Amino acid sequence: QLVESGGGLVQAGGSLRLSCTASGRTFSSYAMGWFRQAPEKGREFVAADRWGYGSTYYSDSVKGRFTISRDNAKNTVYLQMNSLKPEDTAVYFCAAGQLLSAVVSDYDYWGQGTQVTVSS
Repeated sequence: QLVESGGGLVQAGGSLRLSCTASGRTFSSYAMGWFRQAPEKGREFVAADRWGYGSTYYSDSVKGRFTISRDNAKNTVYLQMNSLKPEDTAVYFCAAGQLLSAVVSDYDYWGQGTQVTVSS
């Protein structure tokens, strides 16, 4: 099970840190990804990380503003979001899978999502 937290309402230019905590199994060997979905839009890749491979991967829209990290001891992955823009408004989901990928269908486990709203 994956549970996201840390969403909320923030003004443009502000920051939020999302957390995704896993339970029921250890995800240290999995690729962990963050996706988001705005109203009436498809689920969009944001960032992904594969521990032990030294690999992180960001969408162009968040590169330089968002940072993915993980704490395997806590079975938690984070998404630090800085310089937020109104277009970052969405429900943010974390996911776990075998592949470091930007493709939704490559992920096997999903959280329920946390709402991020950025006001202008």
